[in-house]
Amino acid sequence: MKFQDLPNRLIPMNRRSFLVLSGMLGVGTASTGVFVSESEAVKFDKNRHKASKTLPKIGTFVSMTLVHSSKDKAEQAMGQAFAEIDRLERMFNRYDRSTAVASLNADGYIKDMPPELSEVIEKAIHYHTTIHGTFDITVKPVVDLFQEKMGGTQKRMPTEKELQEALQLVDAKKIRLNKGTLRFTRPGMGITLDGIAKGYIVDKASEVLTALGIHNHLINAGGDIRTRGEKPGKRPWTIAIQDPSKKNEYPDIIHMRDGAVATSGNYEIYYDKEKMFHHIVDPQSGLSPLLSNSVSVKAQTTMDADALSTSVFVMNPGKGLGFIEQLPYCDCLIVTRDNNQLRSKGWKSAAV
Repeated sequence: MKFQDLPNRLIPMNRRSFLVLSGMLGVGTASTGVFVSESEAVKFDKNRHKASKTLPKIGTFVSMTLVHSSKDKAEQAMGQAFAEIDRLERMFNRYDRSTAVASLNADGYIKDMPPELSEVIEKAIHYHTTIHGTFDITVKPVVDLFQEKMGGTQKRMPTEKELQEALQLVDAKKIRLNKGTLRFTRPGMGITLDGIAKGYIVDKASEVLTALGIHNHLINAGGDIRTRGEKPGKRPWTIAIQDPSKKNEYPDIIHMRDGAVATSGNYEIYYDKEKMFHHIVDPQSGLSPLLSNSVSVKAQTTMDADALSTSVFVMNPGKGLGFIEQLPYCDCLIVTRDNNQLRSKGWKSAAV
């Protein structure tokens, strides 16, 4: 199918707030309606309390569930972890003109970057090289083009010329990063960290909890999940993989202790009624991948799982499965467009 032959019936783009995985021990759920903060503290026995809270953060809903002997200590630690999320969210916000990311996108150059931003960009460049270009944070010009033409007032497909012009600005190899200084080699380039920063923020929030002595916790940020330790009863955390078709039939349920899992899917944010254009973009073609409905990746960190799930979603499902199986400590579950499931050899379902 040629670009110009694709359908042109459009709808406005929805906000990026989708919950693709949910913990099953007091973890909040996403909703497109009115949100009320959920907070809960439950005493399991004389030695263990469970504290949980759900708040709207980083364009989605962030839920934390903590297990500790002291309810007060758990709630105080949770407050500090949410504060860390707020701090990093402000730092990575590309729509706020005062942030380093927005300044970089406006000027094409920045020095004395915050170390956290430098760390995320370095990791993104690493993945761009490792995954042969399927992960690329410089895809912003293409994302902006589709938002402007299809999600804005025009409600039309970008032309082939417009798309090719935007693609000329997409290539992470054109980023020059050296000791906190970054510049683009082409005017008009820009970055979006949507495919990696959320996972990084979840990891950092988990590190705050661990440093404060909360060694048993689960954080769920709109499907980017980090687990540590155990839930009460010395049992692993239970994670349900959300159904891409929204029929409440989970493709799988898994158990986790120390680890991370993230899902990329095409089932919430899209530009057209046929759902052929969504928020995940192939940085090489500029179009949305159509062969998978969702990709869930388990990894050691949420940042890794976040970037890898996005990358594998862009790939042919069979190729993506083979790629994940070559990586240590990683596994995946792919739900294809026709709802077949592909699982890596190490992906283990929970015994239910």
